[in-house]
Amino acid sequence: MCGRSTLHDAPANVLEHFRLPPVLPGFEPRYNVAPSQDQWTIALDEYGAPKATRRRWGLVPSWAKDRSIGQRMINARAESLADKPSFRDALESRRCLVLADGYYEWTVREKGKVPMYFHLAGNRAFAMAGLWERWEGGDSPLETCTIVT
Repeated sequence: MCGRSTLHDAPANVLEHFRLPPVLPGFEPRYNVAPSQDQWTIALDEYGAPKATRRRWGLVPSWAKDRSIGQRMINARAESLADKPSFRDALESRRCLVLADGYYEWTVREKGKVPMYFHLAGNRAFAMAGLWERWEGGDSPLETCTIVT
């Protein structure tokens, strides 16, 4: 599920809908967010307040030797989160909401795969359950996320 997403609603609408502080630094409409690109997420900050942050889509566990593992971890099955070492720590303490106003699923047809676009009436923003991690194995820390399906 969810191999591409969109978030092109006006920033003011997103802020109001999710009751966020009035700032989304660097927010730009996105019509085709792919794995390994940044997704807007909401997680609680150190004071327990919701904070919007961009995180790379594709979870890289903090213990991973290489960040390329994230390419295979864009979605996480809800029924196995607690069993998988890759998700267990994040499930305990690093939950988030992944923001979108639509997503694509591909269906197989005679002539190949065709993207189907799913969205709410009025193209309003919504949130999907997610997990996030902070990986420090490279030159600079990398915050990543996955969508729970």
